[in-house]
Amino acid sequence: MAITSRDLRSKEAARRPKTTTVITIPHSRRRVSALPTTNAFVYLITLVLALFVANALFSPIVSWGKVKLDDMKYGRPRTVQMSAAVGHDEVNGMPSHFVAMNLERRVVIMEMPGGDPAKARTIVGPYLFGAGEDLTPVQLRFEDVNADQRPDMLVSVKQEEMVYINDAATNQFRMINADELNKLQASQ
Repeated sequence: MAITSRDLRSKEAARRPKTTTVITIPHSRRRVSALPTTNAFVYLITLVLALFVANALFSPIVSWGKVKLDDMKYGRPRTVQMSAAVGHDEVNGMPSHFVAMNLERRVVIMEMPGGDPAKARTIVGPYLFGAGEDLTPVQLRFEDVNADQRPDMLVSVKQEEMVYINDAATNQFRMINADELNKLQASQ
């Protein structure tokens, strides 16, 4: 078989590299996909829903934990006790002992003057309204609010504070009256 020039040309064409044409699109004509913005929106919605679910799941757990911590600190019924020198039958330098309780939503304070339980007095405080108020602790502190050199009793329940004046005439605590409250507010 004879080799012709046509055969040689076709072999040379097969050996030559093929050229490819590259078409470039100018920057201003490129299409921008809206996909990344949509994904960010989906992620944001998912994050917000996840936060709502986490709040719904963990709120009861945190609330339960708070009740258990209060159980360990104050017991049931919620009780706090302290001693303070208030000038009520305190012989031999023995301070009076106070026990404040939340008894089924009723604030009750027992005072044992001079630490003597035979002379115990009971101060009945307010009734607490609302759900779960039977688990609200009562706090006591003593401070001279009317500048008579006798410590007065301040009873705190949640964000409210009640003032019991240490009355020198009766040697007992009594609720502050309107005139004393106005003088106290005017002096502050």
